[in-house]
Amino acid sequence: MRPWIPLAALVLALSPLTVVHPVRITGRSMEPALHDGDLRWALRAWASHAPRRGEVWLVEGPHGVSAKRVLGLPGETAEWRGPDLWIDGRRLDEPWVVHPERGGEGRSASEEGYLVLGDNRPDSQDGRTWGRLPRAALRGRIL
Repeated sequence: MRPWIPLAALVLALSPLTVVHPVRITGRSMEPALHDGDLRWALRAWASHAPRRGEVWLVEGPHGVSAKRVLGLPGETAEWRGPDLWIDGRRLDEPWVVHPERGGEGRSASEEGYLVLGDNRPDSQDGRTWGRLPRAALRGRIL
């Protein structure tokens, strides 16, 4: 047997992991869509399209990697008033938010980067405090 055959077989078997990889969800910030301990697949950022509103991505925030929903796109102005999120003056319909934040107001001015928020707003550290994240901070799209 040629010595390169087992190596080629191993490379071929592991090659899908260069594009898609397993991810364990930690924390409650994305409930009820994702639960603590869930195992999901993520498409690596370089293999995916640009982030779209409503998609869940793995993001590199100030406290490490976590799953968050992309809501504000580059060049848009986002405001939150109590439970409602407004994008460029229009209220965003968010059927995935079961536990909205009842208080608080804020604004993310029109700038480069993505505004990412957790679905479980009272229990989420996200773009409301971090600000917008650059494209390079979005590591992969949850499938």
